[in-house]
Amino acid sequence: MEEYIREPCPWRIVDDCGGAFTMGAIGGGIFQAIKGFRNAPTGVKYRFRGSLNAIRSRAPQIGGSFAVWGGLFSTIDCGLVRIRGKEDPWNSISSGALTGAILASRSGPTTMVGSAIMGGVLLALIEGVGILLTRYTSGQFQNVPPQIMDDPTQLPPKDSPTAGFGSYSQYQ
Repeated sequence: MEEYIREPCPWRIVDDCGGAFTMGAIGGGIFQAIKGFRNAPTGVKYRFRGSLNAIRSRAPQIGGSFAVWGGLFSTIDCGLVRIRGKEDPWNSISSGALTGAILASRSGPTTMVGSAIMGGVLLALIEGVGILLTRYTSGQFQNVPPQIMDDPTQLPPKDSPTAGFGSYSQYQ
């Protein structure tokens, strides 16, 4: 499956960790900006300052939390790829469940099980949507005829559905 062709495993961990940090910092920054603006005293100057202070104090922490989750998820995913010898949606689902359980381990076994179920269900939903989108988009291109040859004299008629989608050489 083309969707599973990604970075090789040791580099994938660093890549996913950095991407998760960036996503958490940006999303957390937006959320904290709104929260800081709403909780600040009245006045444009105070609200702007409150928004910036909230971003500065909380966005890096949220980004770090996302980075820990992303790094642990990728590490478990790479381990499962190594153990099972293949990359498929079950690795991601299992990695999500194990990541949820490990991150909740300090709260006791009941919380671990709940977090594992939530992590597995969340990743199953994400993988399911990804598979559905892949099938939907691949179905759009099954009946498209092959593209035009390099010879501009062999162009299709003007009313053809592929008219205008020739090769690069016809525009030279």
